[in-house]
Amino acid sequence: MSSRGLNLCTLSGNVAADPEIRNIERKTGGNTQVAELTIYVDRIPSRKDNDNFTVTISVWEGSPAWRKLTYIKKGSLIIVSGAIDASPYISKSDAQARAGLQLKATDIFLDAAPKLEEPQPQPVF
Repeated sequence: MSSRGLNLCTLSGNVAADPEIRNIERKTGGNTQVAELTIYVDRIPSRKDNDNFTVTISVWEGSPAWRKLTYIKKGSLIIVSGAIDASPYISKSDAQARAGLQLKATDIFLDAAPKLEEPQPQPVF
């Protein structure tokens, strides 16, 4: 088996906000859903306070990661695996070229979830 062209990334981080789910119209017809969330990933070797970066995660309906969305809330510590890609943009503050990171999740592992003050109903997907 060859690993040529292999694009697999595994990251661990805290979820910045509750996942947002959108309906998407497919080019081939029909609809599907995609959830988007952002995680903060610490730069562990530096060991500096507030030294982290963000990665935008997309979770497509039907993937193994999709089943775990009901357990993911703001503050959850998760481990996510999938294909990663850079998304270039021009910074509004200083007009410099920059790149963000986007990961299309294939699976999510729940490391820790924040304590909820009161039980909340679980959405049905």
